Amino acid sequence: MNESRLELRTVNVIRYVTPLREGGSLPAIIDADDGFLYVLKFRGAGQGVKALIAELICGEIARALGLHVPEIVFAALDPAYGRTEPDEEIQDLLKASAGLNLALHYLSGAITYDPVVNDIDEKLASQIVWLDNLITNVDRTALNTNMLIWHQELWLIDHGAALYFHHAWQNVATQGARPFVQIKDHVLLPYASELDAVNEAYKAILTPERIREIVALVPDEWLTADISNTASAEEKRQIYIHFLETRLSLSNQFVQEIKYARNALI
Repeated sequence: MNESRLELRTVNVIRYVTPLREGGSLPAIIDADDGFLYVLKFRGAGQGVKALIAELICGEIARALGLHVPEIVFAALDPAYGRTEPDEEIQDLLKASAGLNLALHYLSGAITYDPVVNDIDEKLASQIVWLDNLITNVDRTALNTNMLIWHQELWLIDHGAALYFHHAWQNVATQGARPFVQIKDHVLLPYASELDAVNEAYKAILTPERIREIVALVPDEWLTADISNTASAEEKRQIYIHFLETRLSLSNQFVQEIKYARNALI
């Protein structure tokens, strides 16, 4: 992995506590050897390491922009860990996920953001909409907001469905320039009235150096695990960088498209 000024901690999984919900990703609450609870995203579930890569890159971009994201850590799972698990499905998942996984600090007592109940500042709404357009996050809708209220602040979670271009690796060179039409379904779009100011501020933060530092955090073993693309780890890393830099270079155009979607909605 390339050197970076950014660094993630690594913890060891010591206990599987409980699954969070049913579904392809099957995240779970786990105990780690640092004494904290985490939400573990398994490399052996659903979209595998691609979901972990998206979670890592997008979560750290959000953090760089000053948004609240639970601490992201690497979580090491011993190959023998699943042998004593009585649930066969969980046992299979644990065995398939031996090695390096991803986990986020568990926000105990947090409640799901509900646009009907919870007010939101229009600047914050604009920041989140801008972020999700950048990372092509399809998973922040009224049906699944992927936002939590914790200690009276809004926290962003679950970015595994973002950067969906990497599930096909087709026309990669042009993927970043495509409008993100799914932004019309964003739960915060009606409140995103300060996109121009956010756009200028966020472009200044996400310098090429910052993007490279964040992408450099992705372990080589995750990048090479995808056998559908035979490029090297460094070549794939450059693809992610190019995708993000392309979208940043077109952010003025994208902001106008978001405005059109918002005007059609309100």
